[in-house]
Amino acid sequence: MTEELEGILSRLAQPDGALVHQATAELKQAFRDPAVIPSLCSVMINSSDPQIRQSAAVMLRMRVMKHWKKIRPEHRERSAHVTLSLLYLRHSVQHSLSQLSAALVKRESPERWPTLFLLLNESTRSTDPQERQVGLLLLSKVVESNPEPFKPHYCQLLQLFSSVLEELGDPSCLYYSILTVTAITAYTGTEEMNLMRALIPKLIVALKHLIKCDQVGGPPDQASEAMEVFDELIESEVSILVPYISEIVYFCLEVTQDTSLSDSLRVKALSCISVLIRLKSKAVLKHKLLSPILQTVFPVLSTAPPPGQEDPEDRAQDEDDDEDDDNGSENPKHLAAQVIDSLALHLPPEKLFPQLMPLTEACLTSENPYERKAGLMCLAVLAEGCADHIRNKMLSSMLQTVCRSVSDNSEVVRSAALFALGQFSEHLQPQISKYSAELMPLLLGYLSGLNHSKTGHVTKAFYALENFLENLGEDIQPYLPTLMDNMLTALNHSENLKIKELAVSAIGAIANAGKELLVPYFPPVIESLKGFLTDTRDEVRSLQTQALDTLSVLARTVGHDVFGPLAAECVQLGLNLTDAVDDPDLRRCTYSLFSAVSSISPDCLHPHLPAVTTIMVLALKSTEGVTAHHEEDKQFLLMDDDDDDEKEGGECDSVLEENSENEGEDRDIVGFSVENAYIDEKEDACDALGEIAFNTGVAFLPYLESSFQQVYELRDFPHEGVRRAAFTALGYFCRAQHKVWKENPTEDNYQALQKLLSVVLSSFLEAVRQDRERHVVMAVLESMNSVLKSCEGEALRDPERLLAISQVILDVLKKKTACQDGTGADEGDDEDEQQAEYDAMLQEFAGEGIPLLAAAVPAETFSPHLRELLPLIVSKAVSLASPPNMSYVSTWQLAGELSEQLMPVLVTGAKDCDAEVRSNSVFALGALAEHAQEPWFIGYPVILGLFSSLLSKEEDPRAVDNLCAALCRMIVSSPGSVPLDQVFPVLLSHLPLKEDLEENKTVFGCLAFLYSHNPALVLSGTWEAARGDLLLLRSLSKHHSQEFEGAVMSLPEEQRSALTAVAIQL
Repeated sequence: MTEELEGILSRLAQPDGALVHQATAELKQAFRDPAVIPSLCSVMINSSDPQIRQSAAVMLRMRVMKHWKKIRPEHRERSAHVTLSLLYLRHSVQHSLSQLSAALVKRESPERWPTLFLLLNESTRSTDPQERQVGLLLLSKVVESNPEPFKPHYCQLLQLFSSVLEELGDPSCLYYSILTVTAITAYTGTEEMNLMRALIPKLIVALKHLIKCDQVGGPPDQASEAMEVFDELIESEVSILVPYISEIVYFCLEVTQDTSLSDSLRVKALSCISVLIRLKSKAVLKHKLLSPILQTVFPVLSTAPPPGQEDPEDRAQDEDDDEDDDNGSENPKHLAAQVIDSLALHLPPEKLFPQLMPLTEACLTSENPYERKAGLMCLAVLAEGCADHIRNKMLSSMLQTVCRSVSDNSEVVRSAALFALGQFSEHLQPQISKYSAELMPLLLGYLSGLNHSKTGHVTKAFYALENFLENLGEDIQPYLPTLMDNMLTALNHSENLKIKELAVSAIGAIANAGKELLVPYFPPVIESLKGFLTDTRDEVRSLQTQALDTLSVLARTVGHDVFGPLAAECVQLGLNLTDAVDDPDLRRCTYSLFSAVSSISPDCLHPHLPAVTTIMVLALKSTEGVTAHHEEDKQFLLMDDDDDDEKEGGECDSVLEENSENEGEDRDIVGFSVENAYIDEKEDACDALGEIAFNTGVAFLPYLESSFQQVYELRDFPHEGVRRAAFTALGYFCRAQHKVWKENPTEDNYQALQKLLSVVLSSFLEAVRQDRERHVVMAVLESMNSVLKSCEGEALRDPERLLAISQVILDVLKKKTACQDGTGADEGDDEDEQQAEYDAMLQEFAGEGIPLLAAAVPAETFSPHLRELLPLIVSKAVSLASPPNMSYVSTWQLAGELSEQLMPVLVTGAKDCDAEVRSNSVFALGALAEHAQEPWFIGYPVILGLFSSLLSKEEDPRAVDNLCAALCRMIVSSPGSVPLDQVFPVLLSHLPLKEDLEENKTVFGCLAFLYSHNPALVLSGTWEAARGDLLLLRSLSKHHSQEFEGAVMSLPEEQRSALTAVAIQL
């Protein structure tokens, strides 16, 4: 059979298609004979043609990988023996033989192959350079294929690599050694830690040498692939790198600066810097690496493209293809912006801005348009991570700069300015909306003058407009006629599908802002959307998807009376589209539509829940869009004549795939990639399932278990967005089950709730401590807080839960979780004085859980936990007078014994230069007054004097509202301690509330309380204020009827009756 098989393999290599087809059929037949295994071995030994030997090795490896259990024991032994015996003889096929060895190791424990260990030990220490090179190649392949069985030998291997990495004469040995280090990193333990750490300087030197070899014509991409060792170290055990963080960063900066190197190398270097900033920001500051990073990154960010070319983001959209889009996100300029983004997200603004802004300002005033673009891109990426700093100290000046740049004579600068404006609009709310009088005419005028054939630039202008519109609220009203006229004109008359899509998207943003104000425009809008939604041509798919998205927004914003009649039709439309069109983007938009409908007309969804939940659960289970990257796709070139390696592998692999059953064993999978659309679909499916479960209540119960199971499995999903959505959905499921139990309080429903809470809350606590992404941890904390708020005492029925949740909150406040670097707050006083805004925000989310715990259990039960938490919160409020930190204090509902500790902090906060700090502080003072014990009332004169001073000069509407509410709390808590004849008129003069309308309940309660106890004060005609308060109530009942009615109904019966009596007199 050997000669016959060799002939078949020879014919497969011929250029004649008919001959190849015939040989393929013959090969299928040959593989039905078990003797094909020894025959392949014989071909590898005896064939004089390297290409045929190569094909035999590849096919034998595939046979081993896919059908190991079917191979006879004697054939397994024969394969292993032949492979090792040939490895050092057949130079032209060493790569494939080493891969075959790796396949054998993966299927058979290496302990059962003693010859392999003997050979590896001898060859890797050989004085013969060729033999040593082959040994290290074999070692890298077998360890990569199955790292764990080699764990007892890790220390020995690391000592070997320490020696090899010092010998720079053989780049291949360096390369294979680094690959093996990369493979074992995730499996190393404390016993290997010191040996691994000692390798870092040698790894840097070896990588520099590999880069030089790449430059002089060495094997391509070896240096780039070898640099992945840092990725693995960072992912698995970043603490190993910390002592050498300066050396690593300077090495990466050196690579970044060298424009003669490949983009892939420079991208890897910048990516490494970005991740180190994310995980070890304190170390970056401690080693004074910020300045060199910025000095290196800015020239990359401001580099002009080669003559005649454009940056990917500046190309006309109709000229872009998929390849351009993919490559555009993996270039040094993009990664340079990502590094600045990481700095903004993970460093305190007080540390970052003094060094960054001079470089930014120099770019903004440059004659070079690409340097001006770089300055604007820098401002844009700062907006998210440094939002508070910009809002409070720099917003006006930065906006002026960006607005001037919108009129720049260079289109690339104008595009960057529009992007920056969009980022500002997204992250700098609500302050930026106050500039609507300046920004809206600018944006509308700019759009009106654009050439719509340049859809790429038009898209950027719409991006800026949409983001600004989204949060305008009622302030959009003056611009609504112009906006809707422009959008409806585009929908009805433009021939450009992209322009129609942008207009549809903008209508969604307008609806989010205007809500019921959009009702007069609803008929023509819905008519246009229906046309797009029923057109299933491929060329309108993107427009159709956007129409679905906007339809969901309209469902949530225009009101039940307007959208309710269409709800059932929309659900059926969504189901029809998911049946007719196989597109993940379109499906995820139908999920959003279903959840939107559930929020206004849940009954319409009840009959369709079987179909709706099935579609979304299948999306969560699906592996569609996942691509596995196999070992045979990689190149490990040992000698020049290996260029033909695996040339026939693809053909042979296809034969194997067709001809035999898969044993369920994966081939040499070295990684996966997933299309973003399928990731987004899973994320939106989680979000929708959670909301639908909550909104449909008992109707969802038959589908809760299956939905929960699939969502729960995604809590460890690699993509952070999916994890975030999964934890949010788990919180919704708990709240849904709690609502079902409240409506139908059976023992079964109660036990189901407790079982669900036990599993979900445990997963929350684990994620807070272990997840390395702050956004995920913030979402977990937010979801846990919503569960505590809804379920209250039922969430803490198990006493251990209160302790566990309190402890995890304490861990966040002490910065002991994985996403906070896990080092705790004691790492250094200097670094701990200031922190990144997102770090503070994370602690704020944790702090918001404290009053929820306090409200859920008796005070005496929570008091021990409170005593442990309070000193840390107070110390943070004193040392960090930033809005997030002062808001800790504003959440306290337990006063009493705490008032003496809190009072000085709150009085200081009430005088702070930041409006949010002042607002939070006066709110907290009012809360203390509401809950404090009688001895505390002697401090009323001090607080009243402070409030009087603040009211005389406070300009921030929310702070004024909170001052009024605090006064009301003080009056109700101890009216005898307040000089009402002086305070009450002042209070009335600052009503009605302007922004914090939730405090209307407090104000109405105070008025009702005063009327019950001192009606003469409220109704006396001798005071000018008496008329004022009647007019106030009349105004509130007329212009804020919904809030007024809700507040009145929420009052106790006695106060509600009193206020009703007052209202009758109006």
